[in-house]
Amino acid sequence: MKVTVLGAGMVGSAIAADLKTSFSVVSVDIDRNALKKLETNHGIDCVHGDLSDSLFVKSVVADSDVVVSAVPGFMGYNTLKSVIEAGKNVVDIAFFPEDSAPLDKLAREKGVIAVTDMGVAPGMCNVILGYHYSRMKVNSYLCLVGGLPRKRVWPWEYKAPFSPCDVIEEYVRPARYRENGKDVVRPALSDPELISFEECGTLEAWNSDGLRSLLRNMPDIPDMKEKTMRWPGHIEKARILRESGFFSNEPVEINGVMISPLQMTEKILFSKSNWKLGVEEEEFTVMRVVVGGEQDGKPVEYTWELYDEYNRETKTSSMARTTGYACTAAVNAVLSGLYSEKGLSPAEYLGRDEQCFKFMMDYLEERKVFYAKTTASL
Repeated sequence: MKVTVLGAGMVGSAIAADLKTSFSVVSVDIDRNALKKLETNHGIDCVHGDLSDSLFVKSVVADSDVVVSAVPGFMGYNTLKSVIEAGKNVVDIAFFPEDSAPLDKLAREKGVIAVTDMGVAPGMCNVILGYHYSRMKVNSYLCLVGGLPRKRVWPWEYKAPFSPCDVIEEYVRPARYRENGKDVVRPALSDPELISFEECGTLEAWNSDGLRSLLRNMPDIPDMKEKTMRWPGHIEKARILRESGFFSNEPVEINGVMISPLQMTEKILFSKSNWKLGVEEEEFTVMRVVVGGEQDGKPVEYTWELYDEYNRETKTSSMARTTGYACTAAVNAVLSGLYSEKGLSPAEYLGRDEQCFKFMMDYLEERKVFYAKTTASL
């Protein structure tokens, strides 16, 4: 079977390398250097091209059994639409700002399986909630997640393993969550709190917009929230940049030249070693998912914890592992026929089926990505 991976960034490359162990894989990107590494290190067939071109996308996926979309968020919606229009099954990890729901009708008309938001968060946290939601009455859901460099370097103490625009989007996109049965919208970076983890110590959490399809698909859960985490002190620095206009798309004139503050900020922060994660720089991913409610007439709370580090042996970042292997688990579930629901499938749909849920967890464990579950009877 053939899988075409659109995007050869840090995560897209990990996805292609993992899938190459079982399938014929083609990687597509505009970055020739990224493609060359995949070709040299993993023997992956590569195609150079512009993935913002819908006609090119449709032509390059024409003979694929499954397509993976691992493009930056700003390209995500149109890329997903192009793949569905081409009539190809797809697993998508692009964290795009648009609502993907309107593509459900198109996917059904084309007879396409389209799994969306299939990374770590959103992604595996949705799968976990989907699993419990179909087996108990859920009253509360909380997801705390962060990807951070092991070494804290002043002033930012942060490095990004994925697209610059997607990182900054987390600081500007309003956070949607549910509290006491009411949907709430709060600014990103709001309601900071300190959270402790055994493996990495104390982190700082803030409201972020990661619930997405969960708000629509699980309207009867009265309390739902996602928070992103960084090393303490990062929130205030990011707020200073945002409130001062450095994340604005509104052009400003400098010596007769119109310049986008956001583009300038991205260029500065992701040049040299400011926010750009080095190829072999050690980092970690940490996530805590808490699902509370009633099961068999008794109050219960399930807590799932993930802690994963950069893999020195394979030289694969933790974010690429935790996001990429969740995606490849879903690809395998689709190709094997384990998951076959036509139309748009947010990640929580995959968790509803116990066999699919177990397969994905086992798949991740085989790659040493572990989710530890604890149960508390309340």
